[in-house]
Amino acid sequence: MDGRFGSGPSKVRKDALDSLAATGSRFLGTSHRKSTVKNQVHRLQNGLSDLFQLPDDWEILLGNGGTTLFWDAASFGLIENRSQHLTFGEFSAKFATVISHAPHLAAPEIIESLPGTHPLSTPSNVDSYALTHNETSTGVMVSPSRPSKDGLVLVDATSAAGAASWESDEVDCYYFAPQKALASDGGLWLAACSPKALERIERLCDGNRWMPATLNLGIALTNSRQHQTYNTPALTTIFLAAEMVDWLNQSGGIAWSEARCRESSNSIYRWAEASEHADPFVQIRDQRSSVVCTIDLQGVDANDVSNTLRANGIVDTESYRKLGRNQLRLATFPAIEPTDAVLLCQSIDYIIERLLP
Repeated sequence: MDGRFGSGPSKVRKDALDSLAATGSRFLGTSHRKSTVKNQVHRLQNGLSDLFQLPDDWEILLGNGGTTLFWDAASFGLIENRSQHLTFGEFSAKFATVISHAPHLAAPEIIESLPGTHPLSTPSNVDSYALTHNETSTGVMVSPSRPSKDGLVLVDATSAAGAASWESDEVDCYYFAPQKALASDGGLWLAACSPKALERIERLCDGNRWMPATLNLGIALTNSRQHQTYNTPALTTIFLAAEMVDWLNQSGGIAWSEARCRESSNSIYRWAEASEHADPFVQIRDQRSSVVCTIDLQGVDANDVSNTLRANGIVDTESYRKLGRNQLRLATFPAIEPTDAVLLCQSIDYIIERLLP
C-alpha cells in the first residue's frame, strides 16, 4: 500500500520518477529554449489535447506560477469588464476576491452557496463566467456548463484536470496546475483555450491595457506556440506532467481515468455511509467529488486519526484547515490505486476502534 492520499501535492507515480532519472544529464540542467526541453513541452501540450479530446482550433497555453498566478493573469487578459463567479469553498472564493480587488474591472457578480454544496450559474450581463470544476477544500464537484452563448466560461480545474470529463462546447478556458490529478509538481499553470478565449487574450493584451509581463497572457500565448515559457520553468514539473498524461492516454484516456477515480471514491463513500462513526460531508450525491472525498467523523477526533495514520506512513489525510470540521480529506486521484483506497478505509476502522472510549 502506498500511503500518499494528499490533495496536493499528490502522489507521483514511481514509473514517472524512474523515467525522469533515466534522462540522466540530458534533461535537467539544460536550456528551456532548446529542443531538449521544448520537445517535452510540446509532448505535454499534444498529450493534453488528446486527453481532453480538444477541437483542432484549441490551444494549450502554459506559464509559471500555478493557478494563483493565473487568477491574476486572467484579471488582465481574459476578463474584459465584469465577471460572474460561483463561490462554494476556499479556492473558488479566492478568484472572486482577486477580481473584486482589480481596480480596472467592475465589481464581480458573486453567487455563493454553503460549503458542501455548489450554486449554479445564471445568464447575466457579464463577459465572463467563472467556476471551479472541483472545489478541493470541500470535496464538491460541478459539471461545467455554459449559462449563456455570450461571455467566456472560465473553469478552474486544478484538482479535476485529467481525472474528470468535460465538454469543450461548454467551456472556453479550462485552466489548472499539475500537482494534483496530473501527479506532478507545482509552480506551473496550464490552460486549454478555445478560439473565443484566444481572441479575447490577443485583444486585451495588445498593449492598450497595462499589465506586468509575467501576467501577460499574450506573451504566454506567443511563447506557448513556441513550446516554451516566458521565463525559466521547473523542468521536473513539465516532465512528470507529460509522463502522467501519456500514461492516462495509453491506459484509456479520460473515460478510463474518471472511472478509476470513481472506483476509489465510491469505496470511500460506501465505507463512510456504512460506518457508525463516519459520514460523507457532501450530502447531495451528485455533487460529491470523485477525486477529493471529505468525510466527517463522530465520536473520535479526526486529528487523532490523521496523526496515527501519519505515524504509520499514511499521510496528508487532514481536513482543509480553514473548513474547521472534524473531518478527513482523502484524495483519490488517478495515480492512487483503487485497492489502496479500500485498505485506507480498513486502516481508519482499525484506528477508530482503538480510539473509542
